[in-house]
Amino acid sequence: MTNLIVALHVSACILLILIVLLQSGKGAEMGVSLGGGAGQTLFGATGPATILTKITTGVAIIFMITSLTLAYTSGHRSDTSVMKDNLPAEQTTE
Repeated sequence: MTNLIVALHVSACILLILIVLLQSGKGAEMGVSLGGGAGQTLFGATGPATILTKITTGVAIIFMITSLTLAYTSGHRSDTSVMKDNLPAEQTTE
């Protein structure tokens, strides 16, 4: 189960990095906000949330859930073992 969560977490990390790098920065639309005519639109100069913004939000939520799950499982490991009957051999010092 932990391996599946770790794989999902690493995939979310890579996707989050790629999606953020694909988005354009806030400074790219600076000329529009100074009177380019887009300030009269319904959503203003910034426009509606694009599909990349929605995907970024979804992947960030998955990233946070997997982070919290991995942190919880690493702190609550059981003390049982499948090898509990096999005690370690005593080491002799010479």
